[in-house]
Amino acid sequence: MSQTKWILAVAACLGACAADEGPAPVADVTPFTADAERAAASIDADTIHEVVAEIASDGYEGRSPGSAGDERTRAYLAQALERIGFAPAGPSRQWEQPFELVGIETAQPEQWTFSAESDVVLRQNEEFIVSSGVQSESARIVDAELVFVGYGIQAPEHQWDDFKDVDLEGKVLLMLNNDPDWDPELFAGERRLYYGRWTYKYESAARQGAAGAIIVHTTPSAGYPWQVVQTSWTGAQFELPATGEPRVQIAAWVTESAAEKLVALAGEKLPALVAAARTREFRPVPLGIRTSITLANGLSRTTSGNVLGILEGSDPDARDEVVIYTAHHDHLGIGEPNPADPSDRIYNGARDNASGVAMVLAIGKAFAELREPPHRSVMLAFVGAEEQGLLGSQYYAQQPTIAPGRIAATINLDAGNIWGLTRDITFVGLGKSSLDNVARTVAAYQDRIVKPDQFPDRGSFYRSDQFNLAKIGVPAMYLDEGTEFVGQAEGWGVAKIEEYEARNYHQPSDELTENWNFGGLVQDAQFAFWAGLIVANADAMPAWNPGDEFEAARLAALE
Repeated sequence: MSQTKWILAVAACLGACAADEGPAPVADVTPFTADAERAAASIDADTIHEVVAEIASDGYEGRSPGSAGDERTRAYLAQALERIGFAPAGPSRQWEQPFELVGIETAQPEQWTFSAESDVVLRQNEEFIVSSGVQSESARIVDAELVFVGYGIQAPEHQWDDFKDVDLEGKVLLMLNNDPDWDPELFAGERRLYYGRWTYKYESAARQGAAGAIIVHTTPSAGYPWQVVQTSWTGAQFELPATGEPRVQIAAWVTESAAEKLVALAGEKLPALVAAARTREFRPVPLGIRTSITLANGLSRTTSGNVLGILEGSDPDARDEVVIYTAHHDHLGIGEPNPADPSDRIYNGARDNASGVAMVLAIGKAFAELREPPHRSVMLAFVGAEEQGLLGSQYYAQQPTIAPGRIAATINLDAGNIWGLTRDITFVGLGKSSLDNVARTVAAYQDRIVKPDQFPDRGSFYRSDQFNLAKIGVPAMYLDEGTEFVGQAEGWGVAKIEEYEARNYHQPSDELTENWNFGGLVQDAQFAFWAGLIVANADAMPAWNPGDEFEAARLAALE
């Protein structure tokens, strides 16, 4: 079979084999040509290490949006794109797509009082974290009643409504994290949907006219420990400028033990309320508890930017269609010190996400080294302010430089594999689109297997930048590390991932160390290169599977 015919076969599979659970067909001639293999081999440990060592160094001060370190990062990335042969792809042929950010730094009160026949006083940081929901100098709720609203979800397609038309105007809503996960016939079972994300919870409360919303944190329901809330929700928080959407005044988290104290004040037990919330018949439970709180906010305005570079495709009829690789370039900046090293206040974000940035740059370099570019164009999009709620990719989705219907696919890399080679790779979003067969084709070439999200309860698809592009219809591949590590015992990989999450995720200790094994970073970056190359050369563009939550947006974009 000729190379062209093989590509057409892959294209046909992209369009017609989306629901096929088996691997893509094996052909005598594949896209893995000598030239492409030579280009892929340029993705090596030294190339990735150089970028991580640079932007995860203390000199970049943790790359907080709008900071000097953020500006320096963006300049570095523009220079790197130019060096590997990409052209500017931002507005007016600039390297950057700038966007404005509103910074809100809330003075956290030391205590928060809730009153009924007696009082419960919660302690800041240990029991609650509170943030302003509005972009103003103060946020306030006065003598508002606390109402338990279960999961705070309205999902007509699942016949689920936690609010039941109860008037919640001006109330403070106490809600559970996650979404119904105990029955595969409800929602998506243990796989978390957007309904389980904290962003949805606050948006949902605002649509009810609530004055505030408090999410009950548990490590299983959040997918991360309380310390992540402490470090991620204090200091300056950034948002895109408000556009008139509903907002709560107060957005907060409490620990499970704090929530137990609150509902006990109302004569309730938290386990009983949780049990009641696990049915479609649940109705909001007024707790008879009242609270007031005023937050003083320091407001600022700054800018960050998405850094965009493009390699033009070789086919005159296809080069206006684009495969986009995304990786966020920001992290948390300078904040609370590391408990293990009180002198260290810089959140370097080496794995999260200097590693992803380095992988995408290495992939771009490989594309540039092909003797002939692929048919479609390839864009590298280093998006900003991801740690603040996927803001850079949200802005790009609102102001795309390429029409959504001409974006063939997006491939996202966020926090790479720093522990070594794996026999598997995780495709967060497997089963949603015809990209499944692309992934299986590459995995077969690498003698690996593709697995769906291996921690489905964490809702990872809705926690990284490909989500915003999916919302405008773009088929998405979010690649994550495998767990079956070569030369290691079963369970070793999961233990390493969980150890990182407990000790280093969103902590100053997320640094480049001599313990990093770059083999996995190289292996997964090469996987992403091959996947993008197949999509960029295929005759047909990928598609969401029929009935997928993003299919309607794709069909609208293609009109």
